Amino acid sequence: MNALSFFKEALLSENYASYDGLLQSIDPRIKTLTILFFIILVMALKNVYLILYLYILCLILALFSRIRLLFFLKRTWVFIPLFSLFIALPALFSVFSPGEALISFKIFAIKLIITKQGFDAAALFVMRVSTSISFVVLLALSTRHAQILRVLRIFKIPQVFVLTISMCYRYVYLFAGILENTYMAIKSRVGGRLHYRKGQRIVAWNIASLWQRSYQLNNDVYNAMISRGFTGEPVILEDFKIHAHDLIWLFCCLVIFVVLWMI
Repeated sequence: MNALSFFKEALLSENYASYDGLLQSIDPRIKTLTILFFIILVMALKNVYLILYLYILCLILALFSRIRLLFFLKRTWVFIPLFSLFIALPALFSVFSPGEALISFKIFAIKLIITKQGFDAAALFVMRVSTSISFVVLLALSTRHAQILRVLRIFKIPQVFVLTISMCYRYVYLFAGILENTYMAIKSRVGGRLHYRKGQRIVAWNIASLWQRSYQLNNDVYNAMISRGFTGEPVILEDFKIHAHDLIWLFCCLVIFVVLWMI
């Protein structure tokens, strides 16, 4: 139950998009474009320290956007960056990255050596992934979901991809709610202790039931959207307008981009 609550909080929270913060006040088109600049810059840089500066900048922007730092770190480090850390671990050792030895130790009579070249490569990989994910999450937290979809269509992203993203996001929310209600129903009827064989039967039955409900829910949601005139284009109530502070933000981001690119 705690894991499911964490999942919902980490993926489905849009509360921060309504706050009166720095990034929330920026036009979604300008904001998306500048975040894209930063991600391109992170992928192009080969210096770990410069990428670290961009990561610190991302954390500062999160604070000025009134996003709790602990929530932001939890959301950005639990999934992809953590897995990238495990992927990068083999690159630390001399077997895969020969070079200057930093640390040597033995495990079950097997000598392992961590090289400087391997450590630099692993650090660069992890920092690139974590910084890129952080900027993407920062954009998602500071922008409403419908606005992001509208910006994607303005940038000429094909409609089928935008529609797929929209349906996946909404369906994940419904799916998490179904799981939470199912778990609560089982716990209220069975209690805390349960034999593992009976637990296996309950889990198997719920997997089959959830699959059937998901298939039916998919058709129901699609038919409900079609009956209400949905054509595949995201619609929002407010119009995008560029103000003076949007242009100032764009100029500052371009300055940072050019300076770091030249360095």
